[in-house]
Amino acid sequence: MQLSDHQIRDINKMLQQGKPLPDEYRFLLFEDKREVELVWNGKTSEVTNVVLPFQTIEQVDEPRSETDTKSTMQMTLFDLDNRGRQIHGWTNKLIWGDNKLILSSLKNGAMREEIEKQGGLKLVYIDPPFDVGADFSMNIEIGDETFIKKPTVIEDLAYRDTWGKGADSWISMMHERLLLVRDLLSDEGVCYVHVDWRVNSYLRLLLDEVFGKPAFLNEIVWHYKRWPTPAKEWQKMHDTIYVYTKSDKFAFNRLYGSRTAETEKRWKDKKIVALHDDSGRRIPSQSEIDQSTGAPLDDVWDLSIIAPVAHERLNYPTQKPEALLERIISATSNEGDLVADFFCGSGTTLAVAEKLGRKWIGTDIGKFSIHTTRKRMIDTQRQMKKEGKDYRAFEILNIGKYERQHFLGTNQDLTYEEMDKVLAEKEKAYVDLILNAYKAKPADGFMNFQGNKSNRLVCIGAINLPVSGDLVDACVDEALNKKITKIDILGFEFEMGLAPRIQEEAKEKGVDLALKYIPRDVFDKRAVDKNQVVFYDVSYLEVKPIIKGKSAAIELVDFSVFYNQDSLANVQETLGKGSNKIIVENGQIIKVAKDKNGIITKDVLTESWTDWIDYWSVDFDYASKKEFIRVKKAESKQDVLLGDKSPEQGKLLNDYIEQWTGDYIFENEWQSFRTKKDRNLEFKTIFHEYPGKGRYKVAVKVIDIFGNDTTKVVEVSI
Repeated sequence: MQLSDHQIRDINKMLQQGKPLPDEYRFLLFEDKREVELVWNGKTSEVTNVVLPFQTIEQVDEPRSETDTKSTMQMTLFDLDNRGRQIHGWTNKLIWGDNKLILSSLKNGAMREEIEKQGGLKLVYIDPPFDVGADFSMNIEIGDETFIKKPTVIEDLAYRDTWGKGADSWISMMHERLLLVRDLLSDEGVCYVHVDWRVNSYLRLLLDEVFGKPAFLNEIVWHYKRWPTPAKEWQKMHDTIYVYTKSDKFAFNRLYGSRTAETEKRWKDKKIVALHDDSGRRIPSQSEIDQSTGAPLDDVWDLSIIAPVAHERLNYPTQKPEALLERIISATSNEGDLVADFFCGSGTTLAVAEKLGRKWIGTDIGKFSIHTTRKRMIDTQRQMKKEGKDYRAFEILNIGKYERQHFLGTNQDLTYEEMDKVLAEKEKAYVDLILNAYKAKPADGFMNFQGNKSNRLVCIGAINLPVSGDLVDACVDEALNKKITKIDILGFEFEMGLAPRIQEEAKEKGVDLALKYIPRDVFDKRAVDKNQVVFYDVSYLEVKPIIKGKSAAIELVDFSVFYNQDSLANVQETLGKGSNKIIVENGQIIKVAKDKNGIITKDVLTESWTDWIDYWSVDFDYASKKEFIRVKKAESKQDVLLGDKSPEQGKLLNDYIEQWTGDYIFENEWQSFRTKKDRNLEFKTIFHEYPGKGRYKVAVKVIDIFGNDTTKVVEVSI
């Protein structure tokens, strides 16, 4: 490196003044052999190596009758004498959580061994958020009306992480995830990334950097038609899908187009030889397999968007047509291969993979997305069963044992002492905010409680992760040790499938446990000052067992929610004349309208408690299947959860231990849910026959129209 005296003086002067160095000095000071590089604010080569255990929330496998023995897969994978359950082989996985932590845990954790046993991950398709105006808002149908569900605080934080600094933060988010995807893919793997004009130029350079330019396979243009607008521009009617490979060993099943009118006229009913060598010369037909009805498909795909009346349409904002994923999965994977979608949305990739006989993994941070996908996959299973086709059980997982350092946005380059100081300051401000809104007083001398209100201790869950069963257990234990019998646990969101044993066990131990949602209004100082913030209880569920001989059925009796989204007072004040808005207040969905004269009318849309239920399911023998997690043996708990950043951390290790979590897996044996075309629900199950006399636990799970779940366990005596 040769710098002139003048350049050295300039550099020293700018450094002393705290000014950034011009780009020309970057290339003079730092040797970099890359011809083209994408540079953004906050760029780093560090990738998380955290390994968190996957906890099984639910297993879903539509029960089979003993006559359903047509499939050899069912004969070998399913124990037909044991409630039709899949007993060995790969179980498909739907995982709720931050896909960065999921990818890191898949890459470095115990499940990596399972993936490798299936031949490795052969295909990844991701459709990440690429519209800065998009968020986690969802359209919810209630009767003939539709209202917009606002994103949860956790979803809001994920959105801010993605777009908080514009393109810089989006690229940073994608960079780390693509590095993890690359390392998780098998050597025969292929990666598809779907974007549009907003970020495709960034993404191409980013993919070149992550996978290497030689790994580029195709730039696919998906052209579609939609209702045109008279804008002063060429209509934007295509998305871009980039395709990169790990090596030249990937599968490629050539697909052919249909005959055009010109082809039909020229060839009539004859097959067309469509093979050419590298120079473009036509190869004579070698066999029937070398012939086709049309020309090989190229990299411009004319595929329609989903029609409003299509059966597959779920009204999910980012939903893509099944035809698009069918082409991708058919071409670059084989039957039995493992495919994944780490931004699975409404589950299109997973549904198509199931229909095409592929194994799958799907993940999403949105609880509503996971619920939408669950319903879609059960519907797919039912249809495949009706058609006599094979399908696999799937399980719903989440990540347990979250560590606060990965969520509070602290600088990972800080020392542990510095990090602890920053975390303490952030957490104190957050706790003070919630205590003030809850009208509680600070309390010292506790491990898990931050305040008290009247005669109840108050625990505040983290701002950006769900309240876990572990936290609830710790609170109950501490309360008992302190001889306190009343506790409140507050959270923005509660762990999906939060163990139903918790409130029952707390009650049996003499602890009055209340779980309450923290409303978004806590961040509105005016609402706090006016005492308008309402902390609402986790939903209430009541069921009734019906016993008949050795059989039992379950009937839903009552379901209550206490959600708030906007307030009646605020809407009445801000609503324009001649307009209307739908709000949620104290568990009621209300349509508020203001006519041209300013007269306001209110129409309650939730006429019955049943209007809040979107889905419910039953496990007739809950507690028959214990939940185990696999964690790596380590010298300390911190090593298990955080890992380290040494090169060895990325290696696959076999040194794991199995631990019972104390919970049981909810086995989904019966379910009823609303679909776009059929809004009806059954409120009484079929009768389930038990093997003999005894007391059995029955778990009932209800998912409301917001995608939140409530579980209740009851005992039946046979």
